[in-house]
Amino acid sequence: MKILVSADMEGATGTTWPADVLPGRPEWERCRKLFTSDADAAAKGLFDGGADEVLVNEAHWSMRNLLLEDLDERVAMLTGRHKELSMMEGVQYGDADGVVFLGYHTAAGTEGVLAHTYLANSVTGTWLDGAVASEGRLNAALAAEYGVPVILVTGDDKTVEDAAEYAPRAVGVAVKDYVSRYAAVCRPPARTRADIRAAAAKSVAQAGRREPSLQGPHRFELEFDAEHLVGSASAVPGVEPCGERRVGYTSETMYEGMRCFKTVTTVVSAAVEEQYG
Repeated sequence: MKILVSADMEGATGTTWPADVLPGRPEWERCRKLFTSDADAAAKGLFDGGADEVLVNEAHWSMRNLLLEDLDERVAMLTGRHKELSMMEGVQYGDADGVVFLGYHTAAGTEGVLAHTYLANSVTGTWLDGAVASEGRLNAALAAEYGVPVILVTGDDKTVEDAAEYAPRAVGVAVKDYVSRYAAVCRPPARTRADIRAAAAKSVAQAGRREPSLQGPHRFELEFDAEHLVGSASAVPGVEPCGERRVGYTSETMYEGMRCFKTVTTVVSAAVEEQYG
């Protein structure tokens, strides 16, 4: 049994502030150890529960944050950028029996520690088929298209609440409680390691490939904090303005939709000016 771990950092133990998750900062150096601790605890728990293979896919920023030398020796780690499915690379190969969303967070424009969707700023809202879409909701829909269930979600308490809507059978672990976008009541790593490991072991019971969910077409919409970003985003074929600060597009599959989503956010990121956005 093989489990894919999609590992993001904003929902890791102890992270509350942008510097905690921005590569190269002193705070990041400290927090990447906490992030690695979470990933290692999840992997150990998955093996405890009966998994034969665990592939950890780095899903945060530069995708070079985890400390390989501090992970369980049975783990394989996929690190680095420019992957076909980014945060969900590995789900498309047909050999994953379940996926873990580790260190996830809530959607842009919603309550949650370091809440955002793909871009740290500029995107103020995202929707999938009319529902507010966190990265978790988007990635769960993509996984379902390959018949892979979400079995475990870790992050703040708001992230666990969000996951209960898009993956109601998944086990949830809150490593901190939301106070504001940049503040949380955090549990120490000794506690979160134990909680994540126990939950991961339990979650393996939910693993097992499902019938692929082919429910397209899917409607994606993104809202930005500045009108000029609509013009930039709509340069992507198939993407059209659908409001003063909003664009939308329709894709037959989540695979196509998420690749377009990645393109739109990349183009928009390049159009943001340092001071005026």
